[in-house]
Amino acid sequence: MEVIYSVYEAKARFSEVIRQVREGKTVTVSYRGEPVAEISPIERRQKPTLDQRLSDLERQGALVRSRARHALRPVERRPGALVRFLTERHE
Repeated sequence: MEVIYSVYEAKARFSEVIRQVREGKTVTVSYRGEPVAEISPIERRQKPTLDQRLSDLERQGALVRSRARHALRPVERRPGALVRFLTERHE
């Protein structure tokens, strides 16, 4: 069943209109008996994974993946490296 509200009714019952849209219904708004707008639920898309996003960028030519897999290692292993760095930076 199609749900139709006049502009006046839609303004007066806005919370009800939104409730119906949240339930999955499409609400039509009319002005002087003529439909002028539809309010419908937003289609929820599943977010792509990181690997999917990287593959898309690679297909678009915006990214070239490295074929080598190198393990990252810390630059400084001694405790307090950050403190020394910040101290030297402020001198």
